[in-house]
Amino acid sequence: MERINELLNYSFRFSDEIQISIKAILVLIIAFMIISFFLKLIRKIVNRRLAEEDRGKFKTVFSFLKYFLYILVIIIALQSFGVEVSVLLAGSAALLVGIGLGLQTLFQDIISGIFILLDKTLLINDIIEIDGKVGKVFEIKLRTTRAVTIDDKVIVIPNHKYLTHSLYNWTQNGKSTVESIDVGVSYGSDVEKVRQLLIDVAKEHPKVLKSKKLDVLFMNFGDSALEFRVIFTIANSFLHLKIKSDLRFEIDKKFREHAIQIPFPQRDVHLIQNK
Repeated sequence: MERINELLNYSFRFSDEIQISIKAILVLIIAFMIISFFLKLIRKIVNRRLAEEDRGKFKTVFSFLKYFLYILVIIIALQSFGVEVSVLLAGSAALLVGIGLGLQTLFQDIISGIFILLDKTLLINDIIEIDGKVGKVFEIKLRTTRAVTIDDKVIVIPNHKYLTHSLYNWTQNGKSTVESIDVGVSYGSDVEKVRQLLIDVAKEHPKVLKSKKLDVLFMNFGDSALEFRVIFTIANSFLHLKIKSDLRFEIDKKFREHAIQIPFPQRDVHLIQNK
């Protein structure tokens, strides 16, 4: 028994202030095993209460929590076994300050990522707009969010940008979105016919939801045209540019068939001749 106690109390001395015993190392290992067991148990319980699509997102949260607890246990254990942790920290203060400044953005990303995962600001397949770029979210991690654009390019967005920039989530209130197209016609055009043609064009497009109300607004008497706006709803807002393009082609075709002109800007110039 004495031999075992001697072995457990044997210390590795790194300096006069810093020495670590085998007992302390064993306690750390056991503490790590206990933390790992309880985190797995908590994760299992939490996953049972989560929807299937949310389970994968919280894997990174638990990984971050695990490493945070490991560092905390190491500091507490070393302090309790007589290791002057303050000496270690003081000796590397300059290094820690440099690392802290360098990792400031990283920690902002991580904290922002946790908020995103917990309050469900973003979900997979959400269509977002940030810094003028539009993309469909396909991966959410603690540090970054990845989205694919309409032209099949991947945007890697640091999560801290959601705290410092305006984020537009096109699908926060549902997958369908209300879109519109503005068009101008010549003065003297039959406005009722224009209204009906715009509604017919929107109704005929297969991607426009027939269950939602279509509407045409007479927006303004412009300088060179009567200005209209056709409002419609689509189920897949990621295709909004293609759908709007199709509608514009069809509007131009219908207007030509019914002799309705889309005017170009005009100006009347009056010349006054001095005698």
